Amino acid sequence: MTRPFIRLAAAALVATCAAASAQAADTLKTIRDRGRIICGTSNGVPGFSTQDAAGRWQGFDIDICRALAVAVFDDSEKAGFVPLSSKDRLIALQAGEIDVLPRTTTWTLARNSGQGVTFTAVNYYDGQGFLVHKSLGVTSATKLDGASICVAQGTTSELNLADFFRRTGMKYEVAAFGTPEEALKAYESGRCDAYTTDVSALSANLLKFRNPDEHAVLPEIISKEPLGPWVRSGDDVWFNLVRWTLFALINAEELGVTKANARELAANATNPEIRRFLGRDGKYGEALGVSNDWVVRVVSAVGNYGESFERHLGLNSPMKLQRGPNALWTKGGLQYSPPFR
Repeated sequence: MTRPFIRLAAAALVATCAAASAQAADTLKTIRDRGRIICGTSNGVPGFSTQDAAGRWQGFDIDICRALAVAVFDDSEKAGFVPLSSKDRLIALQAGEIDVLPRTTTWTLARNSGQGVTFTAVNYYDGQGFLVHKSLGVTSATKLDGASICVAQGTTSELNLADFFRRTGMKYEVAAFGTPEEALKAYESGRCDAYTTDVSALSANLLKFRNPDEHAVLPEIISKEPLGPWVRSGDDVWFNLVRWTLFALINAEELGVTKANARELAANATNPEIRRFLGRDGKYGEALGVSNDWVVRVVSAVGNYGESFERHLGLNSPMKLQRGPNALWTKGGLQYSPPFR
């Protein structure tokens, strides 16, 4: 026999899911009625999402949100940002506190099934690595036997860490902390021999250290970490707009459409692929719930994928990261947009 409290709990769960589904189905309308997009972001990861001296958010992930604000409102400033910890980021999205989560969050099966959230597309291919004190004298992750490792709770890094040491047969001591900031601070103070997270974040964290030359990122990559924006499940209109806005930035780089020339190409291009892409032919923008010139407006505001990468993460930025797998597929990388047709 089903107990009353079990029936009540099941009913409450059904009601919560129904409410979340109804909310998800109206995301674009809710955003337009509100007058701005609300994006979840990190508490501050150089290159990806930080605040400048004036308090304005900027970074590779921030550009995704500003691109969406341009697509919907033709105004990159109609984007609000909510800093979220690793353990709270998906909960905030599920609860409707934010509209989209472009915040260094790995695409995994467990996250993409049964949690009420959906991954859209990869904006950065990453992998987990280790940061160590040079004084430890370790130059390879295979030499970390017996080491103490700092890691943030509520991240894929915990499971990857356990898998790596199980695979290699080495022993380790884990020191788990509530946030990446706490784990990093503990590592820098000497409480751990190594700190582990995505390699892009390790490079960003080095910029925060008082003496960055005293630390080294080890060469091994121990996991696959595809990162990109997340949305609530159940709203195909909003899902498609977020996904295809990211694809538009990637496709713009491939076609040579830049922040400087997007409007000129829209006016004068004769190439049929570029004309379709920039809204001169067809009504692809309307199919996504925005105007047909949305790609022109987006690229004119934030630049294409390559411009955003170089500005925030590339060799001329403080991060000094190579494109690697984030190069276009035409240049040996993995970044690839489906056709705009």
